[in-house]
Amino acid sequence: MKRSLIILIKEPRPGRVKTRLGRDIGMVTATWWFRHQSARLIRGLRDPRWQVVLAVAPDRAVVSKVWPADLARLPQGGGDLGQRMKRMLQYMPGPACLIGADIPGITRGHIARAFTALGDHDAVFGPATDGGYWLVGAKHPKRLPYRMFADTRWSTEHTLADTLQSLNGWRCALTDTLQDVDTAADLPRR
Repeated sequence: MKRSLIILIKEPRPGRVKTRLGRDIGMVTATWWFRHQSARLIRGLRDPRWQVVLAVAPDRAVVSKVWPADLARLPQGGGDLGQRMKRMLQYMPGPACLIGADIPGITRGHIARAFTALGDHDAVFGPATDGGYWLVGAKHPKRLPYRMFADTRWSTEHTLADTLQSLNGWRCALTDTLQDVDTAADLPRR
């Protein structure tokens, strides 16, 4: 079965994306950064080894002309972050990895290593420097545990540990550690 790389992405509108970053640098500037970051990310992660699927919010944004027309798009639907991520993963028929669009350092190599880890693991995570994770993947997404993500404390230093706890008994791999962008201090220095 074809592997799927799901990119969780919001329509770039001021006040709706990167609001913590927007408090530091202004909402319009934060939206501009996100729009260009996500376009760079999508271009850089296209690869014949997997299909790229955009999981978009709000749901009506599936018809947005912001993103490449040739990419599959799914509405994220309602619920908290965990419910939306689980739904997107379970929609895929084969091995799937899910990432956010706000991690500037992701390369095809990072994604390839995550899919390789699924060869002998049930799940894979890409730890983030803040205690969360930038990638979650599953070998058999339709078999994800019912309680996965249920008790996860989102946006804390406990996020990865909480999610791993919900997968008790699953063979989980950790891959490369990367940093996402939440505030101005997280922006890449050039």
